[in-house]
Amino acid sequence: MTPARRLGLSIVLVVFLVDQALKLWLLFGLRLAETGPYAVTPFMDIVLAWNRGISYGLFQQHSDLGRWGLVVISIAAAIWLGRWMWREQRPLTVASLALIVGGALGNGLDRGVYGAVVDFVHLHWGSFSWYIFNIADAAIVVGVVGLLYESFRPAAENAA
Repeated sequence: MTPARRLGLSIVLVVFLVDQALKLWLLFGLRLAETGPYAVTPFMDIVLAWNRGISYGLFQQHSDLGRWGLVVISIAAAIWLGRWMWREQRPLTVASLALIVGGALGNGLDRGVYGAVVDFVHLHWGSFSWYIFNIADAAIVVGVVGLLYESFRPAAENAA
């Protein structure tokens, strides 16, 4: 297995496992639904939010058809991006794709098991409130930023 493939698979596995382990601990260990929310800092709380849509709560689904449709989309996206990752050699592109794949798999599993994605990090400052997200969401965002950065690099740098 090439170093790029090992890197990609390792990142997918770490993102997926950390995301799922933290969600399981918050739901069943800490029992966040019964005991939360928790103020971690003046600008961050741990809360429980069930997201039946996609990023930023878009496309909320309240039927089994919608739920399973989003599961299928998550799996299809993970397969398509995983195939790209498998063929790619540039480390930043591989890492970025792996972050997205790991996040998509984590959120897809949530949808399949719970019917919604478990979100829990709430950032706020004064009257400003950011959306509630999870580790998988953060990995997806960082992965997209990495792909965007890579796409704007000059071709000679990208070849390295």
